[in-house]
Amino acid sequence: MIGKLSGRLDWRGGDQVLIDVRGVGYIVHVSERTLAALPGVGEAVALYTELVVREDLLQLFGFATMLDKEWHKLLTTVQGVGAKAALAIMGTLGAEGVARALTLGDQRAIQAAPGVGPKLAQRVILELKSKAPTIMAMGANLAHAAEADETVLEPMTPVVAGPRKALPPSMAQTRAASTADALSALMNLGYAQGEAAQAVSTIAAEQPEADTSTLIRAALKLLAPKAR
Repeated sequence: MIGKLSGRLDWRGGDQVLIDVRGVGYIVHVSERTLAALPGVGEAVALYTELVVREDLLQLFGFATMLDKEWHKLLTTVQGVGAKAALAIMGTLGAEGVARALTLGDQRAIQAAPGVGPKLAQRVILELKSKAPTIMAMGANLAHAAEADETVLEPMTPVVAGPRKALPPSMAQTRAASTADALSALMNLGYAQGEAAQAVSTIAAEQPEADTSTLIRAALKLLAPKAR
């Protein structure tokens, strides 16, 4: 499996590029959004890739981030959504746009992608709405990991009122990271920081061991009446 290519950009087409990796050229299909973000011909380039294998064809699809790749992979699990249709959706909406459309059930947003009709858009919403928080949590965790590479955090043990014992440092750090990632994901969907924080803190108090994905999913249920 080819998961990533790093090399020199040799050619740009309408929906694909040619990347030279140590003398071997790879044709990679990309969305308009990814293509626009790539450097000029002759410059260094790196893309995360997904290899699609058919009986008579091998195709590489490229993505600027691992999160984009995961959203693309999730979209292709819907019957009728092939790799190119999923790429069209990603190119039209981007990772945050797809997350927002699925979470809010915005069928029109999905339908805005070239080649995606109303029935297919509806199917995408119905099948993936419940799965979106998992990928959203992954995106939040990736961002959190990137920040951790640049910042050294000192774990703190929270002071809990009453007879309850303070959480161990490792558990407290994990819980804090999960709530922060869930809050970040909800704010990326367009929720105000105050209402998102209140929802996350409510769920965190009710479910102390909830991971990021669980926090997002439960918080979205609380915020559903306020969905835009």
